Amino acid sequence: MTNTPGQKLILSASVMGLGMHLGAWMAREGEASDYLSEATYVEVARIAESGKLHGLFFADALTNAEEGTDRPSLGALDPTIVLAMMATATSRIGLIGTASTTYCEPYDLARRFASLDHLSGGRAGWNSVATFIPAVAAMFGGRQLPTRENRYERADEFIDVVVKLWESWGEGALVGDKEKGLFADPSLVREINHTGDHFSVRGPLPLPRSPQGRPVIFQAGSSPEGRDQAAKYADVVFTAQHLMEDAIAFRDDMRRRAAAYGRSPDDIKILPGISPVLGRTSQDAERRKAVLDERLGTGPELVKLARRVGLDPEVLKLDEPFPHHLIGPDEEFSGSVGFRRSLVNLAAKDNLTVRQLIARYGGGHQQVVGTAEELADVMEVWFNSGAADGFNLMVDIVPSGFRDIAEMLVPELQRRGLFHLDYEHETFRDNLGLGVPAATTSHA
Repeated sequence: MTNTPGQKLILSASVMGLGMHLGAWMAREGEASDYLSEATYVEVARIAESGKLHGLFFADALTNAEEGTDRPSLGALDPTIVLAMMATATSRIGLIGTASTTYCEPYDLARRFASLDHLSGGRAGWNSVATFIPAVAAMFGGRQLPTRENRYERADEFIDVVVKLWESWGEGALVGDKEKGLFADPSLVREINHTGDHFSVRGPLPLPRSPQGRPVIFQAGSSPEGRDQAAKYADVVFTAQHLMEDAIAFRDDMRRRAAAYGRSPDDIKILPGISPVLGRTSQDAERRKAVLDERLGTGPELVKLARRVGLDPEVLKLDEPFPHHLIGPDEEFSGSVGFRRSLVNLAAKDNLTVRQLIARYGGGHQQVVGTAEELADVMEVWFNSGAADGFNLMVDIVPSGFRDIAEMLVPELQRRGLFHLDYEHETFRDNLGLGVPAATTSHA
């Protein structure tokens, strides 16, 4: 389904260590330790809000098992703590943090994100992840990583419990009547008394319903289980799509699934990732990309590509065609099906060698190297074709990539009438065009 006339793009941007590109920490100005610096995150938040981006997305891997000591780890800092700090430096931008349904507990997570939502004035988002990185299991008691089916069964119940907890205080439950000595109306505060296969949680939360009703739920699963879960619960779905026809099919499928659960298809927003490398001219952008690639070399990207598609790096020969015949069934793959399918489809359509795929795969997302006008051209075609409700920008270098987006891309999208000129609402949910969900009246 195509987007309606007058509809605007939703734009979020990812903070991934010191940049999405694996060589960013070497190519950027500043210290390698900047990914641990308060000043870095305050600067990023302020730049992103100056560009009127809808949200900032903070990823989390819970461990440095993939990066080791080679580069800044996505598992270094706790997302909710970083986002709480960013909240003090901003007033309108949404703040999205990743937290695992495999290795967290519903009550603790619900309380943390409800706290962030209150303290930020209704700007919190939770990116729900059913962790697929095997090494994480060793950090949590050494248990073997559950199968995809088991991960999603747990995640399904987990999200259900979290939503019940967020709604355990009804609208208007906090009275604050000093004359009558009535702090909260006990008839509007409910135990949830959840007992399921994975969790037993009495509730309620110790704090009231948040300013936006409840934090915005993000999800990124592209397997059948992931899609079905997102259709039930997610407000926004991140997805990896290199080909526009695949993106259109994915968005149409998610809207159909949401409708099958009794939801309006417009209440689920689809944001493909896009990896921009911007320059004032095409040549400037190419030079920026060349510096990043030269500092890194092909080895680390080859290993990452192999992990994304589930192959041994040894079978990937740089100047030979990508070995499609070695790709097994998605059902037997423990990693991200979305990343895998997007990359395999891209290699097949354009008959790419491994080297060519590495040059184009953008760390797992569609890559555009060029001017703001060239990137806007791609985004406009995808948006008008119904392939996306917006995009999650995978920023190449922190913070300069954020500056390029705010100073070059956003003005170009605004000039074309594709992006809002300013925030229209106070809460993240309202700025996404989602509205406040109706409060649940019973948890029986």
